[in-house]
Amino acid sequence: MTDLLDLSLAEAKAKLAAKDISSTELTKAYIARMEATSALNAYITTTPDKALQMAEQADARLAKGEGGALEGIPLAIKDLFCTEGVPTTAASHILDGFIPPYESTVTTNLWNAGAVLLGKTNLDEFAMGSSNVTSYYGPVENPWRSTDEPDKKRVPGGSSGGSAAVVAARSALAATGTDTGGSIRQPASFSGIVGIKPTYGRCSRWGIVAFASSLDQAGPMARTVEDASILLQTMAGHDPKDSTSAGEPMADLSAALDQGVRGMRIGVPAEYKVEGLPEEISKVWQQGIDWLKAEGAEIVDISLPHTKYALATYYIIAPAEASSNLARYDGVRYGLRVDGDSLAEMYANTRAEGFGDEVQRRVLIGTYVLSAGYYDAYYLKAQKVRALLRRDFDQAFETVDAILTPTAPSDAFAIGENEDDPVKMYLQDVFTVPASLAGLPGISVPAGLSARGLPMGLQVLGRMFDEGSVVRVGRALERAADFSAVPAMVREG
Repeated sequence: MTDLLDLSLAEAKAKLAAKDISSTELTKAYIARMEATSALNAYITTTPDKALQMAEQADARLAKGEGGALEGIPLAIKDLFCTEGVPTTAASHILDGFIPPYESTVTTNLWNAGAVLLGKTNLDEFAMGSSNVTSYYGPVENPWRSTDEPDKKRVPGGSSGGSAAVVAARSALAATGTDTGGSIRQPASFSGIVGIKPTYGRCSRWGIVAFASSLDQAGPMARTVEDASILLQTMAGHDPKDSTSAGEPMADLSAALDQGVRGMRIGVPAEYKVEGLPEEISKVWQQGIDWLKAEGAEIVDISLPHTKYALATYYIIAPAEASSNLARYDGVRYGLRVDGDSLAEMYANTRAEGFGDEVQRRVLIGTYVLSAGYYDAYYLKAQKVRALLRRDFDQAFETVDAILTPTAPSDAFAIGENEDDPVKMYLQDVFTVPASLAGLPGISVPAGLSARGLPMGLQVLGRMFDEGSVVRVGRALERAADFSAVPAMVREG
């Protein structure tokens, strides 16, 4: 059973196609593992019966030689993707009892390719957070423990913390996530896995519960760059139901994987050397530079001068869009309803009880910056700065093929450590937000362990719609890092 859980997605795919294993066997192994790791609180909803039914159907297709690109592969889905007939909560009390009568485009693509649904993973409420502690269903635990304080529970990062935790704990073969300001890449770094945020528009947003519509983007979370590439290839595609969906064709990522980086120019931005950056983060960054140089890449110092304004810009635009998107949760049509003596009171009671503190904070900030008298001073100005940030990247990519940075400014912190300081929590996104504002693709690859024995990741950013170069550099880093460490709970079974 353990041998089945050790297979990468690519290996499992090959064994299923060769009929060395069955999807039912593989799915049963993951169902048992989900139960064994339930204390992590990484799943909100598990669907074992549905998983076995889907696995049996996959086995029947495989027996006829009709398997799709992900035939029989057991996946976890972030509970932000609408799944027909399966509860979708966005980790919020306000969506109590909501069972979508439709399927998101991304999950439709996965099921059409033969994938199997294990369950829906926990997240920060409405994807607002960097630690997965704002969920109505309680915090997710990172399967990793530090060597200096092994009894202290750590965050898996956020908002896609449940997806990161289940992949790291071997409770799913791979998972979907969403990234608005770093919510795939930062938890991937904290949890020692690979996460890709594709170019904005690469994966359809239709059927994904909205946070910030000009930033939200679905992507894969997996154990290896190859696995994440296979998953992304299936998730992506133009969707006429999403007005922001791009028609740009996707390159064959599997062909790009092992091309190496010889002759590539890799940019290193001066502005990412932020004050107070821990020495071990700087060291792993320098190690990444050395690895790429040894593989034949040319390292180029670049400048992204407006980076220092990125976080402030993000925390105006994202809450403004959240304020607008979350206006639909009023207790009238679906989800939670808390009665009142009037319609206005019912709205107020429902939203006050249904939304958690962080969501309420961001809705209030967003409503303020969109209000009369402040729109020009805040929201409009933030959009202008966003354009300057995008221009910085455009100019940099005139001279380089990809950009290398750390993924996060720390390793995984303890649950509860930064909860009383929202600004400190927001600073977790300092390296990931600029690319989100510019709509660029990025990948986080595990690069080593901190002095406390916790994973640290490196981030590679590419031009719009150039996921090929991103996975190419990511694969070179993965090969050089040879990161084989796993959480103790995986080693111990």
